[in-house]
Amino acid sequence: ILEGCDAALKRLQVDYIDLYFCHRPDKNTPIAETVFAMDHLVRTGKILYWGTSEWSVEEIMQAHLEAARHHLIAPVMEQPEYNIFQRQKMEKDYLHMFRNEGLGTTIWSPLASGLLSGKYLTGFPEGTRLGLEGLDWLKDRALTEARLAKVRQLNELAKELGTTLAKFSIAWCLKNPNVSTVILGASKPEQLRETLQSFDVLPLMTYEVMNRVDTIMENKPLLPEY
Repeated sequence: ILEGCDAALKRLQVDYIDLYFCHRPDKNTPIAETVFAMDHLVRTGKILYWGTSEWSVEEIMQAHLEAARHHLIAPVMEQPEYNIFQRQKMEKDYLHMFRNEGLGTTIWSPLASGLLSGKYLTGFPEGTRLGLEGLDWLKDRALTEARLAKVRQLNELAKELGTTLAKFSIAWCLKNPNVSTVILGASKPEQLRETLQSFDVLPLMTYEVMNRVDTIMENKPLLPEY
């Protein structure tokens, strides 16, 4: 971790890094050791804040416990996958931390590997990520007929609102108050220009529209009753 940070500072040609993520948990290293390392980077001024990426709620809470026990700096953000198809962590698992720890999030794959861009509704275009060699497993998982059927319904809903499926899907993510930042995986300038307009669609994401998405998807996490 320490050597990786030094190398990143050199590559980026900066004095410090604003947000530094532990990308996926190291199952062979005690979480306390990871927290000590990240705390060291903050205290030496090499990073301002540190967070986790694809950690479970149990692992993040363990990091907070270790930080409190040893008077160290705890993680303040998580980088989970979140989109209309993938909802469990953001809408259920992390709720306790959102309420009690003030956890920020930088979500990735808002378009579900391009599925929610709508480009696979009329065939399989060339030059897409799902067409890359070695990603057959991702293609088979993403492009099932059941998933495409739901994407068609979402696409019709987006058309009703006068927007594109891509902008609609990103605005849906932004509607969640616990989403701090959305990573846009654009590979072309025109894709980035389009998805940056998702903020304009946000006012259209009414209670009724969000409920229609839930009806189409049938995957809203069931929350416990208190």
